[in-house]
Amino acid sequence: MKPLDRIIDAARKAPRHVVLPEGEDPRIVAGAVQARREGLAAITLVGNREVITQRLAALDAIPQEFRIEDPACSPLTDDFATAYLERRRSKGVDAAAARAAVLSPLTFAAMMVREGIADGTVGGAVATTADTVRAALQVIGRAPGVGLVSSFFLMMLCEPHHARKGAFVFADCGLVVDPDAAGLADIARMSAKSYEMLAGERAKVAMLSFSTGGSAAHERVSKVVEATGMARRAEPDLIIDGELQFDSAFVEAVCLTKAPHSALRGEANVFVFPNLDAANIGYKIAQRIGGATAIGPILQGLSRPANDLSRGCTAADVFHMIAVTVVQAA
Repeated sequence: MKPLDRIIDAARKAPRHVVLPEGEDPRIVAGAVQARREGLAAITLVGNREVITQRLAALDAIPQEFRIEDPACSPLTDDFATAYLERRRSKGVDAAAARAAVLSPLTFAAMMVREGIADGTVGGAVATTADTVRAALQVIGRAPGVGLVSSFFLMMLCEPHHARKGAFVFADCGLVVDPDAAGLADIARMSAKSYEMLAGERAKVAMLSFSTGGSAAHERVSKVVEATGMARRAEPDLIIDGELQFDSAFVEAVCLTKAPHSALRGEANVFVFPNLDAANIGYKIAQRIGGATAIGPILQGLSRPANDLSRGCTAADVFHMIAVTVVQAA
């Protein structure tokens, strides 16, 4: 079974309720309809009821099978405004600002998750990553004990030309610009847990650099080495190595030459990049030149799932992200 099919199957076995704040967008509606038809999730679409109903009808979907919430007239809005005010009062938010905030579809959807009405939310087809993440952080918040919320892309290598096939995690490709050593260690540990949850296999983490095993001396290399040690001390059972160049982490023959004592043996499945520049460029090269399927950015470290879509996403991307969100919630 392909990794993506495994995730979809896992979601189908434990469906959850996912709220989509950009419910008027045709791609969102199409992805939601597919998820509903395949039994992955109960769906709430946020937006204008008439527009959403028309979108559903155009796809021969039954509107009554979906929950539709318009923040401008929803019976939930008053309670959400009160709850939001209590949460953000210390940040200088007053009653008028709280009501204005929950009228935003992103915040309204995040409140549904925070209040336990929905299990997760997926946005970003229309909104920017900054706005999507801000709503998740302000409303849903970090999970207990988590110091840093980060993101990753789930990279699917399933085509005939791929030398190694399967699911791989690239982190952090979308959120943390330049993590320090402690932040990088947190990203590594969370990414390993995310990989094991979604792929169902043991994580093998490579801390990437332009150096392998001391082949270069630089403060940026030292940061990766320090982060590797911090992650290893925090999670003694974690299979992790660094600093490593990508080929040393991905190709067994290269690993045996450049890093013969590495526990990874060129079989890494979680790749932690040293900064957002490298990670974002790396995943897009893998996607556009290498033909990998990129799902994300997927957020990790929140108390409940909230995920981001690319504004260039397709309906299939929406469907896949709903599946990922369901698995995270389960």
